[in-house]
Amino acid sequence: MATWNPWHGCHKISAGCQNCYVYRIDARYDRDSTKVEKTANFNLPLKRSRDGGYKLKSGETVYTCFTSDFFLPEADGWRAEAWQMIRLRQDLHFLIITKRIERFFVALPADWGSGYENVTICATAENQDRADFRLPLLLSLPARKKEIICEPLLEAVDLTPYLTPEIGLVVAGGESGSNARVCDYEWVLMLREQCRRAGVPFYFKQTGAVFRKDGRIYRIPRRLQHAQARKAGIDLP
Repeated sequence: MATWNPWHGCHKISAGCQNCYVYRIDARYDRDSTKVEKTANFNLPLKRSRDGGYKLKSGETVYTCFTSDFFLPEADGWRAEAWQMIRLRQDLHFLIITKRIERFFVALPADWGSGYENVTICATAENQDRADFRLPLLLSLPARKKEIICEPLLEAVDLTPYLTPEIGLVVAGGESGSNARVCDYEWVLMLREQCRRAGVPFYFKQTGAVFRKDGRIYRIPRRLQHAQARKAGIDLP
């Protein structure tokens, strides 16, 4: 797994942003999370090592813009260059998760067509309101690979209308951090059942810090949140 953050900083726009981990980490260093700026790694996909090879090795999945949002308005002037680097590195796969799917077409490359083969576009849906707003837009996009991210999962969500063959994966997970809101296992199982009926792969990524199961609240240390989700054994291929 590789990470590429071409810019840093963001603005909270929905319920899922309330306890944003970027804000939490920035606070430790007295950094203003709302200040959007290019990073020193803006051109990471094209950077080379001393031996002349790319620093990002061929075949890697690149988690893109995880300390901001790829479709943030402040980044409109930089996005065309970012897309160009993505197009040049067809040997990498770029995973882009956004809460701003409605801005997808801003600065979209002229040669995008039905989508670049090496890009997966993921829309978040932390509650029913955001699912009903963002997912019809996701389904309408010209993109070859699409995923739904229900993380942090804040309530029971019905994805049934949106689980078409275009959706390659649904990811569910709770919220981390000391102020985390509860994630209920029943909500996770409901999503899994919706995916099973639709034939869509499902991945339970993490429990979150406050996990409710059978009416009982569990406080899960950060180091165990992914492991406990794996232990549930409910993923669907």
